[in-house]
Amino acid sequence: MARVTRPVPVDEARPASANYHAAALARGLALLEMLAAEPEPLTINDFSESTALPKSTLVRLLAVLAEMEYVVRVDDRPSYRLGHKVQRLASAYVASLDLTVVAEAYLRPVALRTGQTANLGVLDGDQVLHICVAEPDRPLRFTTALGARDHTYCTGLGKMLLSELPEDRVAAILPPEPFPAFAENTLTTLADLRKDLRRTARRGYALDDNERSTGLRCVAVGVRLAGDLLAAVSVSGPAGEFTAGRQQEYVAALDEVAKAMPDDPDFAAALRIVHRSLRAAGKTGGGA
Repeated sequence: MARVTRPVPVDEARPASANYHAAALARGLALLEMLAAEPEPLTINDFSESTALPKSTLVRLLAVLAEMEYVVRVDDRPSYRLGHKVQRLASAYVASLDLTVVAEAYLRPVALRTGQTANLGVLDGDQVLHICVAEPDRPLRFTTALGARDHTYCTGLGKMLLSELPEDRVAAILPPEPFPAFAENTLTTLADLRKDLRRTARRGYALDDNERSTGLRCVAVGVRLAGDLLAAVSVSGPAGEFTAGRQQEYVAALDEVAKAMPDDPDFAAALRIVHRSLRAAGKTGGGA
């Protein structure tokens, strides 16, 4: 079992008592993190090898954590595992997460940078669910409501989310052919849509070119967690503003934010919660 020494920094400018309590707190939290990272209980020797702390210090820290029920002593070696209080903290953390709020911090700068409406969407059954919408500060802009749903085959978000699904699943969640046409450019056959999805997968972004609404264009890129495409981000706006050069600028802005989002632990956790919720609702036949 590989162990890593975790030195605790001390602020020499602070009073000795403050440094002592801060160091003790940091050491106690480090012990909890070690327990969370291992599948089996850890012994005093395990903790000592990892932290280089004296065993007497470890015994005192673990005694306090055990008294507060954040760890449980499981045998006489002694060894310890996490206690039930940790679950209470984890549950409170999960309950406090709101993907809409977390995502807005990323989408708002995209809307300001591009001058277009930025969106985050996930696949919910046969529809795209808009989780977050950030609109630019301008009178002429694309508008959609938070929590709105839309078709997959004629939207940038939808086509991005379909682009890596197995072909049989894509066919299963689409309406009967010909698909309803909303504009002159709407793709209405599965064959045409599959060609478009292959192009989307090759180039790394989806394009809605006046397909959902005449005069509206949208580009979208995927958001991945652990390699899985779980969401998509897009910008939408007046078709005339999506010139070839501007369109590539929009894609670059979306790529940047799509790569940053999964590195945010709050975003990653909130997105997983949303997916679990949608899966659970689907199993019971309900909506999200």
